[in-house]
Amino acid sequence: MPATTVFIESWFLPVEILKTICTFLTIVCCAICLCIILLNKTCHTLPMILTANTYASTLAFACSMLSTSIATIEHDLKQIYYQDLLCIIQCYAGYVTVFWLNYSFSIEAMYRYVIVMYPTRLFFLTVKFYTISICLSWICGVLCALVFPFLGDIVYNVDNQICQIPLRPSFSLIYSVSCIYLIPLSVTIFIYRRLVHYVKQMSKRVTPIYVISRVQREVRMVRHTVLLVMLFISLGTPYTIFIVLSFFHSAPKYHFRLAYISIDISLLLMVIVLFYFNEPLKTVVKKKLRRRTNAAMTIVL
Repeated sequence: MPATTVFIESWFLPVEILKTICTFLTIVCCAICLCIILLNKTCHTLPMILTANTYASTLAFACSMLSTSIATIEHDLKQIYYQDLLCIIQCYAGYVTVFWLNYSFSIEAMYRYVIVMYPTRLFFLTVKFYTISICLSWICGVLCALVFPFLGDIVYNVDNQICQIPLRPSFSLIYSVSCIYLIPLSVTIFIYRRLVHYVKQMSKRVTPIYVISRVQREVRMVRHTVLLVMLFISLGTPYTIFIVLSFFHSAPKYHFRLAYISIDISLLLMVIVLFYFNEPLKTVVKKKLRRRTNAAMTIVL
C-alpha cells in the first residue's frame, strides 16, 4: 500500500550503520559463546544450558534487529515507502525474540531460587525440567506475539521505515509491555528479593558456613541476572520514555530510529557483561588462549 514520501535526514544512514555494526557484533559474540558451550564438555552443565538459552535468545533477537536495520537502510536509499509482508514478519520476529530473551533471565533466576529454597526437590533441578521450561517459553513467545498481526496492530511507520505497534494508548501496546517486559522483569526481581531476605534470615540462625556460602553464591548469580536485565532496560530508556509519553501526547517524529539505537547498543553491552559474569566460560576461553600462546612461543623458540 503506497505511503507518503519522507525527507531523508543526513543522520539516518550513519545511525543505521551504527545499529547494523552493533547487532552484527552481538551476533558474532553470541555465536562464538554458543560454539564454546556446545563443543566444550566442561560447559555441559545445567547452569551453562541456561546460559546457552540466553545467548541463543540474544542471537535470535539480534538477527531480527539486524534484518530490520538492513531493510531500513535499503528503503532509505531506494526511497521505498510502503508496507510489505517481510516488514510485518520482521516486527513479529522482534517481539517473539525479545520475549525469549527476557524470559530466559526469569528461567535462570527460577533455577537459582529452587537450588536455595527447595534443594531436595530433585526433579526441579534436572536438565529435563529446564529443557521443558525453555521450550515452553519459546512456544509462548511465538503464540503471545500472534495477537499483534491478528489484530492488525502492526503498522508501517513511514518516517521510521519500520513496521511496529504505534506508540499510542491501545490494547496491543499495553499487552506487549506487560507480557514481554513487566512480567519477566517482576519475576526476576521478586526472586532476587526473596533470596536476599532468606539469606538475612539465615544469618540470624545457627547455620553451617558451607550452606550460607552456597546460598550467597546463588544470590550473587541472581544479582548478576538482575543487573543484566536492568542494563538492557536502562539503556533502552528512550524507548520506555516514548511509550510513557505516548499516553499523553504524540511521540517525536523519528522516535523508533532514536529508540532502536539504544536497544542495539545495550544488546551488545549486555552480551559482553554476560560473558564477564560467566566464570566457566571465561575459564575455557583463557585456557584456549593460553594454549595458543604457549604453542606460538614454542614455535618461536
